[in-house]
Amino acid sequence: MQATKWVFGAAVALLSFSAQAQTVRAVMHADIKIIDPIWTSAYNVRNYGYMVYDTLLAMDEKLAVQPQMLEGWKISDDKLTYTFTLRDGLKFHDGAPVTSVDCIASLQRWAPKDAMGQKLFSLVKELKAVDDKTFAMVLTEPYGLVLESLGKPSSTVPFIMPKRVADTPNNVQISDPTGSGPFVFRKDLWRPGEKTVYDKFKDYKPRPEPASGLAGGKVVNVDRVEWLNITDAQTAVNALLAGEIDYIDQPEIELLPLLAKDKNVVVGSYNKLGGQLNVRFNTLHKPFDNAKIRQAVFYALNQKDFLVAGFGDEKYYKECKALFICGTTFATDRGFEDKFNSDFAKSKEILKQEGYDGTPVVLLYATDTQTGRLTPILKSLLERGGFVVDMQA
Repeated sequence: MQATKWVFGAAVALLSFSAQAQTVRAVMHADIKIIDPIWTSAYNVRNYGYMVYDTLLAMDEKLAVQPQMLEGWKISDDKLTYTFTLRDGLKFHDGAPVTSVDCIASLQRWAPKDAMGQKLFSLVKELKAVDDKTFAMVLTEPYGLVLESLGKPSSTVPFIMPKRVADTPNNVQISDPTGSGPFVFRKDLWRPGEKTVYDKFKDYKPRPEPASGLAGGKVVNVDRVEWLNITDAQTAVNALLAGEIDYIDQPEIELLPLLAKDKNVVVGSYNKLGGQLNVRFNTLHKPFDNAKIRQAVFYALNQKDFLVAGFGDEKYYKECKALFICGTTFATDRGFEDKFNSDFAKSKEILKQEGYDGTPVVLLYATDTQTGRLTPILKSLLERGGFVVDMQA
């Protein structure tokens, strides 16, 4: 369920860096503290995953599923067996070839950690290797989202890792970041809170097609990428303008006019659909184990307060009540027409009817990301809607 959403995606970069630099220095929106890509849904860990690992399938810029590590696949007439074949020449960073058993082990480790993976594997009867390059997924009944599940673009992504790593229980974090992606993670140079270093994987084999979204050829034109952790937004901008760094991911909105004035800086959007943030309920515990009380949240909140506080200028956002992103074929606001309008009286009425006893709503407040500023707004709106709130940094 979704309580707030906005559309925005921006980055700034020096005009000349991609053509000349052998090392690209970037400031990302958050630091890397975890290197197990299925351990957390944090977006920057997902981004790290795309640097280091590869996926069987990927979505292009039109949200169509395309082969990535795969040469192709076949679906049986009864829709119960999917047979996947890997491309030739795929290698892990340690030089070992990517095989079907690596793929099977990786998917088996990923699935319990991901909602789409859980649904898919509830219908999987068998995963079996046919040969080194081919494996089959046998279902108990037809399922229309097999390819979309394996090609999902965001957390948690089914990245492929060596079987020896994927055999790590999924309740234990991996410590070996060996992947088959376009960059090698330099764990020896990793300094949490300071920098993350990636070197070009010289044996990476890009697809022949042009890059499109997360699909197509991932052609690397630099030797090294460094993600520097500069937490102060103004300091990061000053470093960019001075030529000390090359790229800022998700710059502060109020600093964009300053950046746009510099002819050597490109300000652009890397995602034309924008991004979205959700308020997610823990439905296993009170008070949100009660569906009616969850509905009270929809009445207490409104999108405008979050959007103004987060992005200011209307050119950087738009209101959207569709869970599956406005502007896509899946978008609908059905059922939400009268919600997200901060009808506090309605919210309090529902809480009274459901016997809400003042059990605190615990908000987890991430202070190291740009969007952290929105959590106090959420706290205020919930309290005005009748909830008791415990905000924890």
